[in-house]
Amino acid sequence: MAINWNHKTLINLKEIGRFTDPAFKALHLYIKLPTQKYWIFRYKIGDKQRDLSLGSFPRITITEARNKAQKARFQLDNGLDPAEEKNKSKLSLKDNKPTFKEFSIEYINNSRHQWRNEKHCEQWFNTLEQYAYEKIGHKPIDEINTNHLLEILNPIWNTKPSTASRLRGRIELILASATARNLRSGLNPATWRGHLSAIYGAPNKIKPVEHHPALSYQELPLFINKLKNFDGIAPIALEFLILNASRTGEVVFAKREEIKDNIWTIPKERMKAFKEHRVPLSKRSLELIEIARFLDNDSDYIFSRKGKHLSNMAMSKILKKLDLNVTVHGFRSTFRDWIAEETEFSNEVAEKVLAHTIGNKVEAAYRRGDLLDKRKLVMESWENFCLLRNNIFNIKVA
Repeated sequence: MAINWNHKTLINLKEIGRFTDPAFKALHLYIKLPTQKYWIFRYKIGDKQRDLSLGSFPRITITEARNKAQKARFQLDNGLDPAEEKNKSKLSLKDNKPTFKEFSIEYINNSRHQWRNEKHCEQWFNTLEQYAYEKIGHKPIDEINTNHLLEILNPIWNTKPSTASRLRGRIELILASATARNLRSGLNPATWRGHLSAIYGAPNKIKPVEHHPALSYQELPLFINKLKNFDGIAPIALEFLILNASRTGEVVFAKREEIKDNIWTIPKERMKAFKEHRVPLSKRSLELIEIARFLDNDSDYIFSRKGKHLSNMAMSKILKKLDLNVTVHGFRSTFRDWIAEETEFSNEVAEKVLAHTIGNKVEAAYRRGDLLDKRKLVMESWENFCLLRNNIFNIKVA
């Protein structure tokens, strides 16, 4: 049967049988069923005729099939059996499959340019390091199965549903990338819909989101005093974070060039609301910056070791050493409690300090200024409280 040998014709072709490529006689399209079409390279070794599968159509295009057939013809002309060479290639590929950890690191590094900031990249590494690598990091990428996912997710799905959901999604993307590169095949065991969804409840329905554990503001001055017992850059960064009610990523990636005229300008790429944020720095914050400079003078970052910024976990480790059931992020709640209970600063100013997004679009349109002068008064009062200057405790500011 003579047909026009083009993509559209072959897609619509329903007749069962084998069709020869007019441009490459050894290449055939074998139609087993209207929805099952395969490329075949037919050749002879001695007196035996053989068929070499080159993949399915349309996943393998006409051009790709011809290239594969040409490669097989070259092998045949050089005394090699294309089928045997294909098997050797498969065995070699299997023997050299990367581990999950090796492949995930490569995937993250290749994806960096897609992400808004370096903090996102650090979060990927941290979640995989904390929950996945111990269980599957050493396993070849093509051996990861559903049982492995259950082993990873079972301990945290009901206690840390948001973390578990993000972790599952990240593993799914990594395994999907491995499949696209022919390093694994079959069902992605981290798939949610129609797979893990039949095992776990939806993470957003498990329980209400819990607030970050926070230290009471009454205990904070004593805690800051305890930080003096720790050496290194991390306690300095943690004190700076507390005094400015900042987020971890804002501090660990802070650069010296962002400080000018006692104002720290955080670029929008590092802000949760993706909007530039100015922070008025008080006396102690400026002192901490100079101490950090002395410890690592040639770094671009404010808080660094040997020119490299702190990890996201550096400050958390201090809290663990003190056996405190609080989080670094929780100090923002500590600040918020203090400003509500011990001052008369407005809610509007407090929200500007925390760089919170205003949900009401009408209200947001009227709040175009950043209230820098008022926030400077807030931060000076907060610093006085944290450091117990003049033995002030109950601060009432008009």
